[in-house]
Amino acid sequence: MDKLQSLAERYPTRGFDDYYGKIRLEGLVWNRKRVLRVYRSMRLVFRRKHKRRLPARIKQPLEAAQLINYSYSMDFVSDALMSGRRVRILNIMDDCSRECLAAYADYSIPAWKVIMVLEQVINERGKPVKIRVDNGPEFISKELKNWCDDNKIALQFIQPGKPMQNGYIERLNRTFREDVLNAYLFENLEQLRILCDEWVYDYNHMKPHSALKGMVPAMISKQQTEVNTKNVLIEEITLN
Repeated sequence: MDKLQSLAERYPTRGFDDYYGKIRLEGLVWNRKRVLRVYRSMRLVFRRKHKRRLPARIKQPLEAAQLINYSYSMDFVSDALMSGRRVRILNIMDDCSRECLAAYADYSIPAWKVIMVLEQVINERGKPVKIRVDNGPEFISKELKNWCDDNKIALQFIQPGKPMQNGYIERLNRTFREDVLNAYLFENLEQLRILCDEWVYDYNHMKPHSALKGMVPAMISKQQTEVNTKNVLIEEITLN
């Protein structure tokens, strides 16, 4: 009975023949009819409701990125309009410069809209090497996975229930909520989108960041871009 119960818990979508086959492979020579009677008495013959399970996530420390456009983080925040209709905002940031690369608001943001926003960011900045995300349905979707695979971008998932493994975007979300969502009432989606755009510019160009030693994110991005351009020129001169 314990053996059948453990098999049912580990393989909830399988049936008796599969369970009995596994029992025999373990070298347990049990009578098939007797095992079947136990299987039926446990009512395992009825399909059991089960939740889709996430694959195991490896704990990965939150490392400080040293280069812009190397590692991005993204996450959602939610709120409601004055009418009560729910809205969501997708925030994307560069882990190195701490720039907010997008704060896209909509009534719903399925995987294809996440891809749309990422493509807009990439057209402006270039592709990151990896993107850190939680285990939300939009992020674990096959559509996003296939898009990342096609673009050679690694999706780095945090462990479920461990939001601080995505601490950079969690801090940005908190600031965004305090500055925008908790500070204003929105009559419609367009008002929210305008405030999101204004906030992104202000956050990147006007807000000193303690992790950047009092500099603003746009300054870090500009410095690194200038250094990268200089290094490319030096390399071209050396090769010539």
